[in-house]
Amino acid sequence: MSRVRHSPRNSVNDRPSGWRLLLRRQRRLLRPAVWIAGGLAICVLGLIVWRSVGAHTGPGGSLVTMRERLGTMAAASGLRVTEIVIEGRANTPEPVLRAAIGVNPGDPILGFSLEETRVRIEMIPWVEHATVERRLPGMLVINLQERRPFAIWQNQGKFVLVDRAGQVVANQDVAQFRHLPLIVGQGAPVAAATLLDVLRDRPALAEKVLASVRVGERRWNLRMTNGADVMLPEGHEVVALDRLVQLQQDRLVLDRPLAAIDMRLPDRLVFRPKADVKDGAIVPPLPPGSNPPTVPVLAKKPN
Repeated sequence: MSRVRHSPRNSVNDRPSGWRLLLRRQRRLLRPAVWIAGGLAICVLGLIVWRSVGAHTGPGGSLVTMRERLGTMAAASGLRVTEIVIEGRANTPEPVLRAAIGVNPGDPILGFSLEETRVRIEMIPWVEHATVERRLPGMLVINLQERRPFAIWQNQGKFVLVDRAGQVVANQDVAQFRHLPLIVGQGAPVAAATLLDVLRDRPALAEKVLASVRVGERRWNLRMTNGADVMLPEGHEVVALDRLVQLQQDRLVLDRPLAAIDMRLPDRLVFRPKADVKDGAIVPPLPPGSNPPTVPVLAKKPN
């Protein structure tokens, strides 16, 4: 009876050949070489297409036609869009974005302009900046930098979202952002950032502001939650608001039944009582903890 003799483990016969060891060591160098070879092949393919287009269209051959021919020939060799990756999208409507991209899986990945695609995407109001990148052999990567809603702008009975620079972002689904401050009037979006920053630094006052109303594209009125209008001086809003904070702490002026507080003059304050208070009557302070009177509100945030 014959026996089969097995070579012991870790025998000299189990060692890979010198060529295999060389290939393993050079594997990291081979990958870049493959990409370089692929890039050269694409360049040669582009040259062939360029000459082909020139032969058909003459010296002034169309760049679009050349790109289409290059895309078609590359697609025949397997260079097609297999995946579209979108990064940074939070509020941009996806159907609108897909339409702006204009590329679908299966399309030639070299058959369209990255720059033209980027320009179309940046025409969407939500998008402030976009980058479009090909990652061969088949991935298209879209990265979005969206505009950030900063305030709700009420103008001529309509509500829209605006960013910090005053650019209109959207006029739909505004109610989802009802936590944002409300600004009203012509010219309000481009001038609102300074005022709203000041109010955010004074949260006790900001929580009593229902809307900031731009007057004559020059100055601001604050419509308070109790219905009073605070008239701020042009260009001196910070000083006036600090004064208003102090008056509220000392006198509870924003809890009194006032129709208006005129702060436009630097050397005086004018308090105008509501219509149901007799002219010249002294408006008594409300006791601490009492609720302010309910009044109609002209400017309301969307529901």
